[in-house]
Amino acid sequence: MSLALECRQHIAKRARMLSQVRSFFAQRDVLEVDTPCLVPQAPLDANVDVIAVVPYGFLHTSPEYGMKKLLAQGSKDIYFLGHVFRKEELGRLHNIEFTMIEWYRLGISFEAMMDETRELLSLFIPSQHLTILPYRQAFLRYVGLDPFTTSLEELRALLPSPQWDRPTALAYLMSEQIEPHLGQSEMTAIVDYPHTQAALAQTNIQDGYSVARRFEIYFQGVELCNGYEELTDQDELRSRFEEENRERILQGKEPYELDETLIESVAHVPPCCGVSIGFDRAFYLQERAHSIHDIQLLSKTKSRMV
Repeated sequence: MSLALECRQHIAKRARMLSQVRSFFAQRDVLEVDTPCLVPQAPLDANVDVIAVVPYGFLHTSPEYGMKKLLAQGSKDIYFLGHVFRKEELGRLHNIEFTMIEWYRLGISFEAMMDETRELLSLFIPSQHLTILPYRQAFLRYVGLDPFTTSLEELRALLPSPQWDRPTALAYLMSEQIEPHLGQSEMTAIVDYPHTQAALAQTNIQDGYSVARRFEIYFQGVELCNGYEELTDQDELRSRFEEENRERILQGKEPYELDETLIESVAHVPPCCGVSIGFDRAFYLQERAHSIHDIQLLSKTKSRMV
């Protein structure tokens, strides 16, 4: 096959999948929005670093903040399909720049949002059933401990660093000991995360413990999406942002300015669920590629390099 023909076929496959994603949302009357990539405040996540564009602001790591401001203004159901940026994320399943699908649905149940996410992922991974696995059961099955009751000292005995805090310890064990087992025969959704893993999801009490209304879907050990029943409490959002900044300082990172406009907006966001999907990861699985760099256009990083 000539290089020109191979390039043309690759462009066509990617264009076809982008078109199918847009058709998926058009059929559901979900409107596409194009939020700015360059934003004045850095999105706040202790584990995600932002690319600064001095003196103008930051490249967004997700369209989430902008989309929630639109929801607060009355946009109703919306989706974003475009590029996001994350500093120093590079590997077989990571790139500094990648394509994200993110959408918000008003008045939809948490369970219905999981099913809609399964339907969208089925464009890439056809005819997939979704198995639901609670976070606690995943830890008991693959790590042999209860993430809600095991002491921090017991957790640290399994870690490469004895100084890590509880959220970092749980995230490490999930990544290293649980994720490789998930979704080997069919898509698997992890649900009921501890409240320390809630990010911007609502929480409730389950079996005496505070758990997040959050789900992540995996296939063949690859994390494909992150979904929430969205937090709309201003005080709780501010508290979580302040905690993220404290964690950043503990990790030796600079704290970020809080997005006060977002905090003011969330009280006006209607009850909704939101999900983000890594388009490149889903397309990579469909194409059975070696890395996501093999399916990105003009990627400077090839699979042999990562």
